[in-house]
Amino acid sequence: MVVNPSLIIGGVDTHADTHTVAALNSLGQLLGHATFPTGAAGYGALLGWLGEHGQVHQVGVEGTGSYGAGLARHLSDHGITVVEVDRPNRQQRRKNGKSDPADAQAAARAVLAGTATAIPKSRTGVAEALRVLRATQRSAEKARTAALNSLRHMVIAAPEDVREPLDRLKGKALISACAALRPNPGQLNDPRQATTISLRRLARRAAALSAELAEVKADIKTLVTQVAPDLLTHVGVGPDTASQLLVTAGDNPDRLHQDASFAALCGVSPVRASSGRTDRHRVNRGGDRHANSALWRIVLVRMRYHQPTRDYVARRTAQGLSKREIMRCLKRFVARELLPDIHRALTPSATEHTHLQTGAPAA
Repeated sequence: MVVNPSLIIGGVDTHADTHTVAALNSLGQLLGHATFPTGAAGYGALLGWLGEHGQVHQVGVEGTGSYGAGLARHLSDHGITVVEVDRPNRQQRRKNGKSDPADAQAAARAVLAGTATAIPKSRTGVAEALRVLRATQRSAEKARTAALNSLRHMVIAAPEDVREPLDRLKGKALISACAALRPNPGQLNDPRQATTISLRRLARRAAALSAELAEVKADIKTLVTQVAPDLLTHVGVGPDTASQLLVTAGDNPDRLHQDASFAALCGVSPVRASSGRTDRHRVNRGGDRHANSALWRIVLVRMRYHQPTRDYVARRTAQGLSKREIMRCLKRFVARELLPDIHRALTPSATEHTHLQTGAPAA
């Protein structure tokens, strides 16, 4: 960064109701800090306050995917470069204490020092729409699983005349049978009647959640088919895995300057673990674990049904690699293979992505 005292670096500590901002010049001098309410008026006031100190160059924002999402969108809409900043170092917090101005100043200094460089997702397009739908899907799946588990456990402990007709039923059959029970609500003091009422309620809850899941899955499939038909032509890629990879890439995939960036984002890039005479790589435990899981499922399907992948597995097995090591190599390859189609889906106006740099498979 060119040293120019008139250039301002901002740092923002975000919360649900307020955002605290600190301003530094390019020399690292603290020019001040202030707190503003959340909302459109507060975002405008925050940006205006930064502008009073000079030309705003970059702003580091904590939590651009949660409390800072609205502010990040506002700053981007006004042409300000937003940088995603991780929470302050815990060791430093224990040493120096914690306050919102201190956290805001730490965010600004991370941007100034170059330790924070990640460009956040813009959250303004189809990837954000899919993210919201997938969040609803995961919530419904968890709630449905909880309802079914409660239903099964209640059947196990139910009185014998209630349990026996339901004992061997599973899934939809159990839900239908319990939903069809006819308790007597006037005898709530009877454990049998209370159990019957509870079973019917749990079954109806599970049925409603099943219907909701079917709807949201249909919405996801429709949207993915519309925006990323080429992505679905790859072996092992379905609407669920495709939608997750689109969400992970985000609505501004141009920030992923090479396929290695996307691999790191998905947690499938090898991490060096060398020392002295030892030269090796270890598994990457970072990145988006939902995307990592999606790539794992794609690889699993290919290992069973895709003959070129089966041949690759046989060759690498003969070389002494374990199944887990082979799957890591395949996940890295799949990430590289799918990225061009992900780019095309999220940037439909672009005809070519010449900025992508592909390399040799990470074996």
